[in-house]
Amino acid sequence: MEIFAEITGLKYTPLLCKNLENYRLKQFERALSKKANFILEIDNENKMAVSWWVSPKRTRSYPYARVYDTLNFTGKKITIIPVIKDEGKDGDRDFLQWDTISLMSLLGVYVIISYYSDASKNPRYKNKITKQRFDIGHIVNEVHKLLSYQSDALHWNLSQIDNVYEIARKGLECYEHISKKLEVQMHSKESALKRINELHKGKERFMELSRRLAQKAQRRESITTQPKEHLTGIKAMITIKNYLGGYYYFTCDEIEIHRNEIYLIEGKHSKIAKLPSLGDIKDGLLKMVLFTNLKNVTIGTQRYSPIPILKLTTEHKLNMYSLSIAQRKLLEELKKEAIKNEFRIKINEIFFV
Repeated sequence: MEIFAEITGLKYTPLLCKNLENYRLKQFERALSKKANFILEIDNENKMAVSWWVSPKRTRSYPYARVYDTLNFTGKKITIIPVIKDEGKDGDRDFLQWDTISLMSLLGVYVIISYYSDASKNPRYKNKITKQRFDIGHIVNEVHKLLSYQSDALHWNLSQIDNVYEIARKGLECYEHISKKLEVQMHSKESALKRINELHKGKERFMELSRRLAQKAQRRESITTQPKEHLTGIKAMITIKNYLGGYYYFTCDEIEIHRNEIYLIEGKHSKIAKLPSLGDIKDGLLKMVLFTNLKNVTIGTQRYSPIPILKLTTEHKLNMYSLSIAQRKLLEELKKEAIKNEFRIKINEIFFV
């Protein structure tokens, strides 16, 4: 099932953002080693909210939660993402994907694509590294470029993709150096370059499809099958058009259709704890920022009113009295955020808001 929607602007008030510490530019490296996000004071007049990803893969270390915590900053929000993270032959290797760039662009977050330039050997494995560190010089140079950059995050992020080959090559050269220095085998360089090529193709497909779909009537007219009432647990593709004419492709965990309303459900689950973790919840809230700003939501020729829902599930029935004080406080703050931004919260099968 394919859903089409538009976003003409973002209006959202996050209430669960943590207080970010301030660091001066000369403390940048220290800040990255200590904090997942912070306020960077470039000079007396310029500040930016900074978050960074441990890995380009979004399922590691809650990068969406790191970005969420910067959303209440009124100035430029940037997030630093390694184009590749190679842990060595005995570990994982992850690559930056186009849908990550798309989401950050829609959220108005400026991406600095960077690379790891140093690391330490993992003492428990022969061919694995740890404590990877960014090339600070490269990131500071990009921050200075952003200071005078006047266009939107989308155009900045597209220009970052234009430089992705060069950035990836530098990253791979650094891994070769790390490999020799620490006597650790890394993954294949050739296969890495093929994956980077896919990232660049993602940008080209985005530009091509955006131009084509902007010129022609949306293909929604060709979708003649109408969805049945009360569909539950169905994954759906959402195509979002922004005010610049760009088209973005996302998935929704579940949808339900109730007459003229469509429930857009983002799910977070905990197998052991009484509630999903704060990181998981913030991860889900980032999707709520998108879903609460959708306009002209259609399937085929049928228009629907979107109802964004954050669904929290646990293995056992939730007993409010068994929650800790911190968990109850979290739910109260989450409830306020839902009411303020007009989305709903479902805990297991019961609506909390």
